Amino acid sequence: MARGDSVPGVTERYVPTIDPSVAGFDLAAVEALREKVRQQVDEGRMPACQFAFAIDGELALFESYGTATPTTRFNVFSATKAFIGGVVWQLIGEGRLTTSTRAIELIPGFGARGRTPEWMAEVTLEHLLTHTSGFPYAPLGPPRWDTRESRLEVFSRWFATAEPGTAFVYHPTAAHWVVAEMIETLEGKDYRQVVAERIIEPLGLRSFSVGAPPEDQQGIAELSIVGEPATYEEMAALIGEFDPALLDEVTPTVLMAFNDPSVRAVGVPGGGGIGTAADLAMYYQALLHDHGGLWDADVLADATGHIRCTLPNPMTGVASNRSLGLIIAGDDGLGGFRGMGPTVSPAAFGHNGAAGQIVWGDPGNGVSFALTTSGIDPHYLREARRINSLGARAGLCGPAT
Repeated sequence: MARGDSVPGVTERYVPTIDPSVAGFDLAAVEALREKVRQQVDEGRMPACQFAFAIDGELALFESYGTATPTTRFNVFSATKAFIGGVVWQLIGEGRLTTSTRAIELIPGFGARGRTPEWMAEVTLEHLLTHTSGFPYAPLGPPRWDTRESRLEVFSRWFATAEPGTAFVYHPTAAHWVVAEMIETLEGKDYRQVVAERIIEPLGLRSFSVGAPPEDQQGIAELSIVGEPATYEEMAALIGEFDPALLDEVTPTVLMAFNDPSVRAVGVPGGGGIGTAADLAMYYQALLHDHGGLWDADVLADATGHIRCTLPNPMTGVASNRSLGLIIAGDDGLGGFRGMGPTVSPAAFGHNGAAGQIVWGDPGNGVSFALTTSGIDPHYLREARRINSLGARAGLCGPAT
């Protein structure tokens, strides 16, 4: 991957290495996407923003808007989950994990002091990565998340509110804390270091990290709240009656905490990734092609193409379409409800992040796309419409299939 001059103390500048017109991109569709991005920036919805396209293992487009520059890094929130997944798929390929590995096998005290030790003993890796573990809102925050010892103590008191495997409820952070501990147990080192050594460094994603120490937080876009929240009535009018607790871990207040250097430093495994849109687009090229041979081919194909969970998302009523760590668009015409817009192929896979981060790879034409932004729109419906609109335009930009 070719890069331009480095920016000392911040990051390195990504430089596209393939001409998008030569690669078959529809330049009129790209301009339509730019217009929509500019509109959102001008309206104050995305104070800083980047988007990137990659194809054939090369970066085709990387553009910055608002206050962002090519070296600006963003909190990518739950887009981080795909990097934790990447480590897990390697460990499965090495025979050190299986989808049926139970959390308690590697974390002996897991749930033992909680109200449902029998259910917690059933939780498998597959449950954790498909958000069917049954403890979506299990709490873990400062200062208990600071040390492994305190995290393990918290894990021992967690309990399930549903039998594992019986319901899909998105686990914003809880499940991936457990997965991170399973990785640490097997590797004997900090999960953040494992992600760096197994994924980030081999792929040359030197702008990306899971967490960042305070001395390495220069150039991270400051998060800001833009607009007013939707009312319960507005939400219910579109999606029907819902439990407001489903939004508790992704409130603007919670997300704004990621401006705090100490929170950024933690590297929350389900949402603490920091990087550029180009990092994300290039990572998904690796998932599409794996030219570096980081994964067993069958395991990677399973992770990016096998829908393991179709239980309905309680927020939308739509099948969740979860693979082992990712979301798959599906052939039911409802990919827009899964964050990828209606114009990607049914085989497209990805994992968006809170506050409007978009990332997917499309096996239909080999294109990966990512968009990062610093604006936190508390009006969830408006944000969902923006994601769908941007995703729809992005899906039209690549070569026709």
